[in-house]
Parts: sequence; structure tokens; C-alpha cells
Amino acid sequence: MTKTVVVTGASSGIGKASAEAFARMGWNVIGTGRDADRCANAETEIRSVAKDGAQVHMLRGDFCEMADVKRIAGEIAGLTDRIDVLVNNAGGWRDQRYVSSEGIEATMAANHYATFLLTRELLPILKATAADAPEGSVRVITVSSTAHRTCEGMRWDDIDWDENYHAAGIYCQVKLANLLFGRALHHRHAADGIVSLIMHPGVVDSNFFTHGDEGMNSFGQNRPEIVGPEYPARTIVWLASAQENGAGGGKYFYDMAEEEPAAQGLDDEAARRLWLETEARLATIGY
Repeated sequence: MTKTVVVTGASSGIGKASAEAFARMGWNVIGTGRDADRCANAETEIRSVAKDGAQVHMLRGDFCEMADVKRIAGEIAGLTDRIDVLVNNAGGWRDQRYVSSEGIEATMAANHYATFLLTRELLPILKATAADAPEGSVRVITVSSTAHRTCEGMRWDDIDWDENYHAAGIYCQVKLANLLFGRALHHRHAADGIVSLIMHPGVVDSNFFTHGDEGMNSFGQNRPEIVGPEYPARTIVWLASAQENGAGGGKYFYDMAEEEPAAQGLDDEAARRLWLETEARLATIGY
């Protein structure tokens, strides 16, 4: 049976490189992106490399807006009743504090709340697929970052940084949130046959840095360790398809190898609390 992968942020960078790799393998690919032109171009390019018979769809929406995330989840459900792998890749950071039309800070919205909401909405399909698939083959891969190491813990009293906003600070917090989300997903849904994995992509040559402030732009320029988006994409594909990665969830990877995250990324009580507080926050805006 042909496998289906959903890749968020697939109109450029790591997501597009990953989507292309899956399409070459003959997987059906459903990608998401924000910009209409980039989505159209990416869909054409991914289709051009797809193995015969593989289907490619690109869905457009702004992951800062939970209404768009909810709509896209519904569109995915309309396209397929099978999801073998969900790649939560969409994200980024901003040069200053922006707030969505729903009142959510943009970095937290795109990186964490959107990841949580989309995964939650797609859980029925993931569970149904797992019930009829080889054990350990249905996986959710969440892209975090080594930036989580510089965040001592979640800012529970002001998780959206309404006060004393700092662009780099909230980005590092949200990458910790990605890691904690991945662990919470493992604890909650491993029994449903869903394997939750987390990865760090490295410093990648993409448009990621252009949305940040001057310091972030400087950080991303001419770094000796910078790699093309195809490099982390190979780790994503390996996590999605290698049999050995279906043996246990909640793990963190870099460069096709398991890596130990910082202690705050292993805090399962924080992971449990983040799940509950995210549910409560989304409920305040109707999701």
C-alpha cells in the first residue's frame, strides 16, 4: 500500500527538500505552506520528481492563525483517510513581537500551537492508520532545535511573553516546547501505535534567518557548519522510514543519530503541563 506523508512548511527549505525526497520514494505527499506563489512553485517541483503514481498536494494557510490550521486539517482529511507520517516542520521566528488576529504571539503560534492543533486534529486518521499498519510504522516527527538548550524552562507565568518580549528568548522557549510536545505525545499515544520522534536540523541555508532580527541574520551568515536543506531532510526521511526508529518514541535525534537533549527537554512533568496548558489556551479561542 502506498504510504502518505504530511509535511508542514513544505513550500521551501527543509520541508520542501523532505517532501521531494518522499515523492521520489513513491509516497503520496501532502504539503502545507503560507505563500501562494511558493506553494504553487513547490507543488510543481515536487510533482516533477515524484515516482510514477505518487500523488502530490499543496495546501495553503498561515500557521499563525489557528483557523487556518483547523481548515487545513479538514482539507487533509478530505484528501486521505491514511497518514503514515506527519512531519511537523513549519515554524520560524520573527524580528519583533507580532500577534495573530486570534490574539496569539506569532512565534508561539506558528511553532507550537499550530503543531499541537494540527496533530490533535489528525490523531483520528493517525490512529486508524496505525490500527491497520505494521507496528511502529506510523510516526509523528517534530522539528525542534538545539536552541532548546539555552532555555532553562518554560515561562509558565507568561508563556506567550506578553511582558519583556525578547525574540531570541521566545524562539528558544518554543523549541523546548517542541521537544516537550513530542515527549507528551509519546506518553499519551504510544499505546495507539503512534511513534513520536523529535529532531534538530542543524544550521540550515534557507530563508529561516531572513525573518529574524539583525542579530539572527548575522548569526546565520557564513557559518562554517551551515548545511543545505537536503541534509536535515535525509534525517527526517530516515526517521520516517527506517525500521529501527519504530521501536520507541519520545527520542531526540540529530544527523541520523539519537542525541541526549538538555535536562529541561527530558522533564516529563513539564511536558504533561504544557499539553494541558496548550489545550486550555486554545480553548479560550474556540479550538
